[in-house]
Amino acid sequence: MKRYIIAALLISMAGFVFAQQQDEVGGTNAERLGIESAQQKLKEISVERFEFDGFWRSHMSPDQGYTTTRLFEGSPLGKKPIPEEEGMDIPDRYVLGTRVDYLHRGYSSFTLYPIRPIPIEGITKTISLWVAGRNFDHELHILLQDFFGKSYELYVGKLNFQGWKQLTVAVPPQAPDGRNGIIQRNYHYNNQMGIKIVGFRIDVDPLEALGSYYVYLDDVRAVTDLFAEESRDPDDMIDSW
Repeated sequence: MKRYIIAALLISMAGFVFAQQQDEVGGTNAERLGIESAQQKLKEISVERFEFDGFWRSHMSPDQGYTTTRLFEGSPLGKKPIPEEEGMDIPDRYVLGTRVDYLHRGYSSFTLYPIRPIPIEGITKTISLWVAGRNFDHELHILLQDFFGKSYELYVGKLNFQGWKQLTVAVPPQAPDGRNGIIQRNYHYNNQMGIKIVGFRIDVDPLEALGSYYVYLDDVRAVTDLFAEESRDPDDMIDSW
């Protein structure tokens, strides 16, 4: 009988210690979460509206087909302006269109790219854009460069829908050590941060690589954390010499 009582007491004490540890861990996590939340200033910004003729180009392997890229007047229905930009009379007249003419059926891809990388200020959380993909099973990827110029690509989604649709992709956070993953900030340099968009790649479904294909893009946006951008020391030196 005494053995059962002792065993019950040990189990109870172990449960109490475990619960106390859980509370401590939970409290620590909650405190850390509060600090991280307080040090964020999330804001949606427009990164690229495709308003400048000749700024975007396209490329496809010549043995697979050829591409033509140009601007067209138009705008996706249902696209809402960013509240902070209302009344600022920012040009938003065109969309980017690309036509692909296939030479034969098979695995292929084509790339849309700007003449120079497009930087995104702050620490980017998500990137979105409007796409009219003509209901094909092609796949859209976004091409990025991180803080150190290393190239990455993120899968955005399939283009198997009719009309315009806003697609969104989350940018994975960098590792806590600051050396792995898509690095957007280095603790040595507070005056430099963020990622750059270097293009979009569309991987073609080989069963639908026939004739001509049309795709349209508009209004690339980002949800970004501007806390560090607005908290810089204005008296700091700039390493640009």
